[in-house]
Amino acid sequence: MERDKPQGVLRLARAFAVSGKGLAGAWREEAAFRQEVAFAILAVPAGLWLGRSGVERALLVAPVLLVLVVELVNSAIEATVDRIGPERHALAALAKDIGSAAVLMAFVLCGVVWALVLTGH
Repeated sequence: MERDKPQGVLRLARAFAVSGKGLAGAWREEAAFRQEVAFAILAVPAGLWLGRSGVERALLVAPVLLVLVVELVNSAIEATVDRIGPERHALAALAKDIGSAAVLMAFVLCGVVWALVLTGH
């Protein structure tokens, strides 16, 4: 059975509304997301100012935004695992740990890119 799905501008408007709810939920429920937004509020303007070309500015800003993207995915994983049940399970812990590791790797990428761009290597 196929359900009616909105198309065109209506679909886009609903997608933006759902995304807004997701961002608001992450802001409300996730301290790590709030901290990373604070980091981005400082790092994005710094990257735009420190970059000497459009490519350098993009290289400095993109991994900062990637940290936020990965944190949102990690938060979604954690919420899903928590929804399944409160009991401890090795696979649930592994899923949460891997999500956390993804955030760490996004930060490592951010640091490496910033170091390479700012040192001219």
